[in-house]
Amino acid sequence: MIRPDGVAGKYEHVVVEDGVRVIALDDDGHVVLVEEDFYLQERRILHLPGGGIGGQEPQAAAVRELEEETGLVADETRLLGVIDPLPATTGARTHLFLATGLRPGRTHRDETEIGMTVQRWKLGDAVEAVRAGRITEAGSVVALLLAGPSR
Repeated sequence: MIRPDGVAGKYEHVVVEDGVRVIALDDDGHVVLVEEDFYLQERRILHLPGGGIGGQEPQAAAVRELEEETGLVADETRLLGVIDPLPATTGARTHLFLATGLRPGRTHRDETEIGMTVQRWKLGDAVEAVRAGRITEAGSVVALLLAGPSR
């Protein structure tokens, strides 16, 4: 690798695919959150549905991840923004979507999502959980703050 100053150097990094996080907002102002065990953190983490894009366009991956993890299909999805959650570690970006017009679909989680639970929270309560440190996953934090009510 050549550093910005032109000198050769070594740079360790992790190669992973881009990801998505989805704020699924129902007609009553509730967002859908999922909670699951994360091995590296050694605890359960509450976050928005999402995951890797799996070779798809980000919007298609958001639609797929929402249905896989929550059993919900959205009539409309729109991009809220894109973040670089760990720019010193990986070039992977996280695409943040808002999904509305929710209707039942079919849940089909993979083996890494065993024990995942689905919760519905008022959007304002989810934003407060971010501020209180209860929701800490980077994509979820940013998406909830972008979509939530301002103080």
